[in-house]
Amino acid sequence: MANRVKLAVLGAGLIGKRHVKHVMKEPAAELMAVVDPSPVGQAIASEAGVRWFPSFADMTMSERPDGVIIATPNQVHVQNGLEAVAAGVPALVEKPIADDIAAGEKLVQMAEAKGVALLTGHHRRHNPMMQKAKEIIDSGTLGRILIVNAMFWLFKPDEYFDIPWRRERGAGPVFLNLIHDIDNLRFLCGDISAVQARESNAVRRNAVEETAVILIEFKNGVLGTASVADSVVAPWSWEMTTGENPAYPKTEETCYMIGGTHGSLAVPSLEIWSNAEKRSWTEAFERDRAPFENEDPLVMQIRQFCSVIRGEEAPLVSGREGLETLKVIEAVKRSAATGGRVVL
Repeated sequence: MANRVKLAVLGAGLIGKRHVKHVMKEPAAELMAVVDPSPVGQAIASEAGVRWFPSFADMTMSERPDGVIIATPNQVHVQNGLEAVAAGVPALVEKPIADDIAAGEKLVQMAEAKGVALLTGHHRRHNPMMQKAKEIIDSGTLGRILIVNAMFWLFKPDEYFDIPWRRERGAGPVFLNLIHDIDNLRFLCGDISAVQARESNAVRRNAVEETAVILIEFKNGVLGTASVADSVVAPWSWEMTTGENPAYPKTEETCYMIGGTHGSLAVPSLEIWSNAEKRSWTEAFERDRAPFENEDPLVMQIRQFCSVIRGEEAPLVSGREGLETLKVIEAVKRSAATGGRVVL
């Protein structure tokens, strides 16, 4: 493709490596540089055959990319984002967009004021299955949506917690995993107005939660529940049901259930349940499965980032959207700590 978008990847960790691989394979993009102060970053750049820089400032003194993918540690997302926005370079920031609401607000406001595209890496919204689920809901096929249930139940092995930070506050499944599901629910069902949550660490006794249950109130009147547990052997999670990441065994189970006045939807199977004749608990069901073309959402996200940089479309997940999802997670943690209902 002529006039490919020149992208730099900041951060050479696990997700940074995946971004490097996908950018190199994307016809609409060209990997310009890898930015990471470590020898690992330098080695990845060498392997990819691109330039290496220890910092964003070093890179921009030499060459300016069309856009940057920020896959650095959470604590420096805002700092790196501010550097990019100040330089007028569009940025795709991995989730969470910030580790602090006030800092995230500063970044989003600066990007909006300067007119620099700022995206959040909630890549699951790019999944064609999620796009189809959204289309089904918006079409009215299910009638008025009234209720939703989301589950993240799986078992993280003991060695997962050998890394100390994973046992400390801020590293539990609410921050690390539920943030994906909350973003998905916001995409499918709309903005959230209030939450009430409870947490437990009854088994491992670490400083972080291992189980949480959340009541969710959406602005449009939909009510929801979300339950999270990383200490149970179970097949009901995005990881275990979608096949999105081949590292996890794929089951044929459900992670989200969405109920409407005229039908219900299971995710990820996209099975639609409705009555064959009139709506009634004694009537037979019809079960249809909506078709969709499966594709890696990380690839779709990079492709859309290129389109945004070219001015061809608006971000699917803006910096503002990422910040709103983070606010919900912060409210969940606050509610679990106080025991009360938190209004956003």
